Amino acid sequence: MSSEHPMPPVPDRPATVVPEVVAAGVRAQLLATEHWSLLATRGTTWSEVMSRITIHLTVSSAALVVLALVVQASGFGTAFDIMSIGLAAAILLLGTLTGVRVHNASTDDAMMILGMNRLRAAYIDMDPSIAAHLVTSWHDDMAGISRTYAMGYPRTTVSQVVGSTSMFMVVVNAIVAGTLGALVANVAGAPVALVSVLGSAAGLGYLGLMLEIGRRSVGNGPTDVHFPTPDGGSVQG
Repeated sequence: MSSEHPMPPVPDRPATVVPEVVAAGVRAQLLATEHWSLLATRGTTWSEVMSRITIHLTVSSAALVVLALVVQASGFGTAFDIMSIGLAAAILLLGTLTGVRVHNASTDDAMMILGMNRLRAAYIDMDPSIAAHLVTSWHDDMAGISRTYAMGYPRTTVSQVVGSTSMFMVVVNAIVAGTLGALVANVAGAPVALVSVLGSAAGLGYLGLMLEIGRRSVGNGPTDVHFPTPDGGSVQG
């Protein structure tokens, strides 16, 4: 076609008008997709963590069986000392690594809870009438996260910390650390009383160190709070 007869301009298409009910439905679908993604990630994370803990406890039990066989074969001699110290050190190392993974998973879990609380805030923004039917919170501060963990049932912070998976791993590792300290002291020729003291000190020292590291890493909670709990958490939600 020659340049003397250019194509007529194409008129602009009118913008598509999306009904409000469709827009709200699409928004709800997008939020629900994100919600299910967080739920799936949370389930996968804790499944992997439980597997790690199971493997660690299995290795610890197997180490005890190995030591029992060594005692039957050679008694409480040099072989037992070497094997017991080596296995205790290996178990403590594996247990510490597992404890770190559990702690990281707990932190990730709190962030996923925070994310789901924000999604519930969006649900309530679309339909405020559902607020009375939610057991979990729709606030993304520490009070809201704690309410979601407690599912609306009042529980003390102490009971949640003491009964946590992280505390379980710390206590197990502290017992192993105390045993390792006692074994080393015994091999060094310390008297029985001193062996007991050094073993207890090693276990309590490990326990205190891990608790302090955990306390510092937790901090004061999320800093980018968008939906704070009214009145510092005195109301439901």
